[in-house]
Amino acid sequence: MLERILPTEVACAEAFDDPPGQWLFPEEAAVISGAVARRRAEFTTVRSCARRALGTLGVPPVPLLPGARGAPRWPAGIRGSMTHCEGYRGAAVALAAPTRWLGVDAEPNAPVGPAVLDMIAGPAELIHLAALDQLPGALVHWDRLLFSAKESLYKAWFPMAGCLLDFLDAEVELHVCGTFTARVLTAPPTAPAAVPRRYEGRWLLSDGFLCTSVAN
Repeated sequence: MLERILPTEVACAEAFDDPPGQWLFPEEAAVISGAVARRRAEFTTVRSCARRALGTLGVPPVPLLPGARGAPRWPAGIRGSMTHCEGYRGAAVALAAPTRWLGVDAEPNAPVGPAVLDMIAGPAELIHLAALDQLPGALVHWDRLLFSAKESLYKAWFPMAGCLLDFLDAEVELHVCGTFTARVLTAPPTAPAAVPRRYEGRWLLSDGFLCTSVAN
């Protein structure tokens, strides 16, 4: 699914379950040793996906350890992003030249619920979502798509800016044609001025999953 919303220079791999026989480097196993079995399985599978994608670029298998704020530490010269949810694991990687930023996310096509919506959507976005909900025949849960688009944005933003965004620090406009526009409204003062504040993304509904990407 991810390859359908990513530039051709981005390599990706995905899985819809946690097949047996997968492995971790000792350093990775140590990071996840205290987690429940389900968390260990998804951690292992998504790294297997990432190593498959890296292999497409000619990068040999290496440990992919969590860094600051849990963001994966990629080999030198690589941009990358991982995502997992119930029933899906995926990873996307690209050479840092020419790819400047890369973020992907996948979510089940289901509502986020009122409490989460209040946390992720600003006033203009709530109006926008209400209008999208009135479209005839729409199968998309637009609130979940908004959540996913912001997750992709943040995964692209953090490696460049070195600081976090809150959900309400950015505003997303979703387009029914399968694209979206994201704008950073309030950047932390530590964010470098050179980091872009506007991003174009793509989205897809397939097999009950919403996938989003921000890549350039």
